[in-house]
Amino acid sequence: MATVFIDGAAGTTGLRIRQRLGGRKDLTLIELDEERRKDPGARADALNRADCAILCLPDAAAEEAVSLIDPANDRTAVIDTSTAHRTAPGWVYGFPELTGQRENILRSKRIANPGCHASGFIALIAPLREAGILSEDAALSAFSLTGYSGGGKKMIAEYESPAPSPLLSAPRMYGLGQNHKHLPEMAAVAGLSVPPVFCPIVAPYYTGMEVTVPLFAPPVGGSPGQIAEIYRAYYGKSPGAVRFSDSADEDGFLSASAFAGRDDMEIAVFGNDDRILLTARFDNLGKGASGAAVQNLNLLLGADEFAGLVL
Repeated sequence: MATVFIDGAAGTTGLRIRQRLGGRKDLTLIELDEERRKDPGARADALNRADCAILCLPDAAAEEAVSLIDPANDRTAVIDTSTAHRTAPGWVYGFPELTGQRENILRSKRIANPGCHASGFIALIAPLREAGILSEDAALSAFSLTGYSGGGKKMIAEYESPAPSPLLSAPRMYGLGQNHKHLPEMAAVAGLSVPPVFCPIVAPYYTGMEVTVPLFAPPVGGSPGQIAEIYRAYYGKSPGAVRFSDSADEDGFLSASAFAGRDDMEIAVFGNDDRILLTARFDNLGKGASGAAVQNLNLLLGADEFAGLVL
């Protein structure tokens, strides 16, 4: 029976992963009590005993956790949900639906779990880059709506306070300096030489994400129908948690919370022959974090890829 240690199990991502793994008969969780969960010695022991360690930690703490694994330990696989290793040499980007990535994950012991915003952007852009209808130096923009759970326990407490600030009652832009931590992976994994102009927006609902990439048709080299065919072929080639939909809208609207509580992603194309909208909808804690980590864990353990997931 496989052993799994969640380092940072008390955080939002860790709690959802633990929920998804609850009741599994094919694995055993290594757990540390409250007094020991931040103790380096106890963590090192758990990390080195696990068949797979899932890191749900800030970047510096994730790097420390990796350093606690004995260099001679060639058994323990690591899935890091932080930003620390997403573009690092020797780490595989954990998005199985991208061409060749499922096989790369199966061959690796170091998996960098994708960022939530980045997951939607890459799911939309990587197939178009691969098909050759978007150039490497394409100047793109993207905006992304997210529920406040993506901000972790501190932001959740702010939004769920008995007397929240009036400013929290409306959507709020952030990452205004164009230095959002997901930008490096968005460019690198999507195959772009420059990151997009990116506008993330947190809104007053708990969970759910909607990433949109607007395009003018002339630089793209494809109509909405041609783009739809590319997505249909790309995501239909093998089972995965990403699917293309021809009928994603809800009577002319598109809700960012439609996939709350789920671990899959729906992509769609809207617009006309002049102006095109590419959209990805999923749960920021699902395919954007915890669900993706469990999907990668299943692959590493040789289990059903979607065991424990809500699809």
